[in-house]
Amino acid sequence: MEAYKREFIQFLEGAGVLKFGDFTAKSGRKIPYFINAGDIKTGDQIAKLGEFYAKSYLEKVGNKRTVLYGPAYKGISIAVSSSIALAGNGLDVPFFFNRKEAKDHGEGGVFVGYVPKEGEEVVIVEDVITAGTAIRESMEILSSLQNVKVAAVFVMVDRKEKGKGEKSAMAEIGEEFGFPVYSVVDVYDIIEYLEEDEKNAENVARIKNYLAVNGAKA
Repeated sequence: MEAYKREFIQFLEGAGVLKFGDFTAKSGRKIPYFINAGDIKTGDQIAKLGEFYAKSYLEKVGNKRTVLYGPAYKGISIAVSSSIALAGNGLDVPFFFNRKEAKDHGEGGVFVGYVPKEGEEVVIVEDVITAGTAIRESMEILSSLQNVKVAAVFVMVDRKEKGKGEKSAMAEIGEEFGFPVYSVVDVYDIIEYLEEDEKNAENVARIKNYLAVNGAKA
């Protein structure tokens, strides 16, 4: 495993973002582990998270200027921290996020921050994709922007789960909307990391059993 992947998983676990137990995903699936960016609670933690996203962005997109979109609520801090980290690497990109309810006074509208102009490209930053529900909701929200193209999606972890069919949710999203979906690590990286310590045997077994049923075939 690459060093940065191990470092990232250790960071997720240490910050309480990666948890093991019994959880229910937005898709309704009962899952044995949970990734929750909402558990990032300190300045140091969110700064580090932004650095990992910025590293992925620069590797996959390069120095191209896009606009970062963080879906409310968890995506907001990811978009802000990622834009700060990218600025620290010499790439100043604007960001914006949505309100859960449109504001009917003051400046009004559903978006906060930089609103993309016609012809600009947007990169969505999320915490995780399970069945693709949240990304489809984001695409519906962003559809109100005229001639703005979503260029990519970045998430912490690729869960490698089925979407609506046998393919992974990330693959389905990519095919449905025509853009790539990138992750810093995937669930098999997490399994590899856990297998380095025997005390994680139960969690490894539960995750493998879950993937045997819900894992994507491609």
